[in-house]
Order: sequence, then structure tokens, then C-alpha cells
Amino acid sequence: MKLHTLGKAILLTGAMAVAAPLSYQAVQPSPATAAAPVAVLPSFAPLVKATRPAVVTIKTTGSARQNPQIDPQMREFMERFFGREFGQNGQPRGRRPQGIGSGFIVSSNGTIVTNNHVIEGGEDITVVLSDGEELSATLIGSDPKTDLAVLQVQAGRSLPTVPWGNSDSVEVGDWAIAIGNPFGLGGTVTAGIVSARGRDIRSGPYDDFLQVDTSINRGNSGGPLFDQTGNVIGVNTAIFSPTGGNVGIGFAIPANQAQEVVADLIQNGSVERGWLGVSIQPVTDEIAAAIGMDEPKGALIADVVDGGPAEDGGLRRGDVILSFGATIIDTVRDLTRSVADTDPGTRTQVRVLRKGSEQTLSIRTGKFPA
Repeated sequence: MKLHTLGKAILLTGAMAVAAPLSYQAVQPSPATAAAPVAVLPSFAPLVKATRPAVVTIKTTGSARQNPQIDPQMREFMERFFGREFGQNGQPRGRRPQGIGSGFIVSSNGTIVTNNHVIEGGEDITVVLSDGEELSATLIGSDPKTDLAVLQVQAGRSLPTVPWGNSDSVEVGDWAIAIGNPFGLGGTVTAGIVSARGRDIRSGPYDDFLQVDTSINRGNSGGPLFDQTGNVIGVNTAIFSPTGGNVGIGFAIPANQAQEVVADLIQNGSVERGWLGVSIQPVTDEIAAAIGMDEPKGALIADVVDGGPAEDGGLRRGDVILSFGATIIDTVRDLTRSVADTDPGTRTQVRVLRKGSEQTLSIRTGKFPA
């Protein structure tokens, strides 16, 4: 209805223009106007030609999910009208759900980076190269906490790769180009800008996403986000959308974070993280005023795990952690990431505020429990 009304309004405007034409006199541009430089937006064609061969499509096939049992009458209806025998979970017998996503090659021997949620639960993983060749992939390792995974394929030849960039140097307003497989449309290129940094979308304890207005849709997951020079500055992971499609806000794991996790996965098949053994919460304005702090900062210890590294090192409930090693703790996320980035068994100086006075403790981090 709205489109129809808009169409009538446009037609009406056109009719009025025909019925009452306006007289005008052509004005020749002045020499200064004619010579004014015209801004030309950059073409991403050279970047796409150089990087697209290293972007792949990832297909997964897994066991049918065990949904609640389908009603017997509904099963009879489905078998009668669809001509197939349906199992207890409502799936046609023999049918196996499929997933699809994107990835990119970081080593010429066939090492591929993608999202954990792209391959999670997949029994068979297939990588489709940009030229259409399909290769069976092996899972090297995955990290659900950062939603990253590493695959390996054997192509029998050297494969094209893309390099990591420095996501710490990325600024809001910089160009961001995504290549991937949205809705199964492989090799699709979209462009936009970085619209924010350091986003916490509550998907995990290590959220530090780049936010972009580059079009990212289902199937883009695990694909690369490039800067203008063709370096990977992020791994496209999530969208903010009430409809499931792009509405202008997407999120990518920063390359510096992803690169560290990928290196651990390649070397060990998993990621080992440091652990303190505390429950923490933000320091609010009210809490800061109550304990005599000039401003709300740090991480308040709400609880200490019995026998954990924090208890062994002398941390107590009610302490406010102000620094962990060389890292100043302004927010809870600062502490979470600093501890996670510390190798288990490392002794670290921790500065805390306790009952109005500061003191420094030496804490040996543990290994994050499985």
C-alpha cells in the first residue's frame, strides 16, 4: 500500500511538471567551475582480483538434530503428501542437515581460517575453492570462546593466500571490504567502513569486535574483512538484525586477536588460557563512592574460588583489581583478556585496592578449566 501511494505521488508530480513547465535559461559554467577537481572514489577491483582466489566456501554435513518427536498424525500427513518416510525427529529418513559459510587460506599448504560455529557439529567438511574445486577438509582445532576454527586441505599444489593485517591500527571511518558466501552466493564482495571498535555483543568473555556497515549476511561467517591494502583486519562473525539479514551492522573478530588464537590452534589444536579463579563485576558509580574511589574503574572481586590461584595468592572478596601486570584495568573486560592472554603458571604482579589502601600481590595464574 505504501509503495502504491508513493508511486501515485511520483506520477502526480510528473503530471504537474508537464502541465505547468517552468521556463529557465541555460547557464554556462564558469572556467573556475569547469576546472574544479572531481573526487573519485577508489576502485576495489585490483584488491578483489588479488584476494578473492584465497577466499573459500565451507560446507558441512552432520547428523540430523534430535528434535522433539513429531506427532504421528503429522508424520502420516507428511509421508502421504511428500512421498517420503519421515523419522522421529521430523527429518526425511536419510537426510542430513547441511551448513554453509566462508573461510580464507592463510598458508599455501592449505591451512584455512573460519568460524567455529560454521563447522560445529559437522561430521563432513568440504572446502570449495574459488575455481569450484571441492576438497575434503580436516579440523585442526577450534575455540568456541572466540568462535574461531582452523581447517586443513590437501590440494596437491600451492594455494593462494591472504596476509594478516594489524587491526590495532584500524580507525573508525576506514574502508572495510568483505568477501564471502552470503546466502550461498559465493565470491560476493561488499564494501563499507569501520563504524566502531571494541564492541561487546555478549557472545563470550573475550568480545572485542570491529563493527562495520559492510554488508554481512548469513554465509559470510568465517570470511575475511580486508582493509584497502588487501590485508585481513578481521574475521566476519556476526550481524545485528531482527530479520536475519543485513541491516547495516556487522561484527568481525579483530585480526590481532584472531591471529594469536589461530597460531595456538595450529600448534596445539586448542587454546590454553590463564585463569585466576575469581568472579568479578564492574565498579559502578555507587560502588566507587561507597569504597572511597574518585572514579569507577577496575574490576571488583565478587567471589573467590576455593583453592584457586587467586585464593592461593591472597586475593579476597571485595578487592578491586586496578592492574594486572603491565595492564591498567579500567573495565572488567580488560582483566578478562589480560588473564586469558597470560600463559598458565606465569607469576604476575596484581595491584588491588583493599579497604581504602592499595597493595600489590604476586599471583601465579592457573590453567583455565575445561
